[in-house]
Amino acid sequence: MKRMMTVLMLCISLFAVVSFAADKIEPPDSCKHCGMDRTKFAHSRMLVDYDDNTSTGTCSIHCMAVELANNIDKTPKSIKVADFNTKKLIDAESASWVIGGDRQGVMTGRAKWAFANKTAAEEFIKGNNGAQCSFDDAIKAAYEDMYRDTKMIRDKRKMMKMKKDGQSKVHDNMH
Repeated sequence: MKRMMTVLMLCISLFAVVSFAADKIEPPDSCKHCGMDRTKFAHSRMLVDYDDNTSTGTCSIHCMAVELANNIDKTPKSIKVADFNTKKLIDAESASWVIGGDRQGVMTGRAKWAFANKTAAEEFIKGNNGAQCSFDDAIKAAYEDMYRDTKMIRDKRKMMKMKKDGQSKVHDNMH
């Protein structure tokens, strides 16, 4: 009985390690531009590899647009994006993209999602609305939305800070 329990615990531990490893994504863990957890946003993350053998990972196409604008003198070798459904990295330029819809975007008011194929994008649109487009259309939309999205992010972070500071003051007054 003791032996069977040990084997069972070993199997459970092995399953937990394999499950954790399957959820882990490529480095970096957090977005260079906003600090968000790229594993939490594995469905929208992006990765650019430059011809100087450097790379940068972001949480979203919004932060990738910031990355590309800030590194105008670097030439991308490849730009990858997570397939919304599988979270696996795919080529951003050959992906089927969806702009807009009912689902909240990452770092943006107007969502931009990537899919491995046109059929998956069409299925998403059936349930969530939006419009199918190319990578060029999606990155152009990210740049068009940049001011509004940046303002939205700043306002949201300001509110969170005020809320946190208010809670700290209440906590300090209690002691």
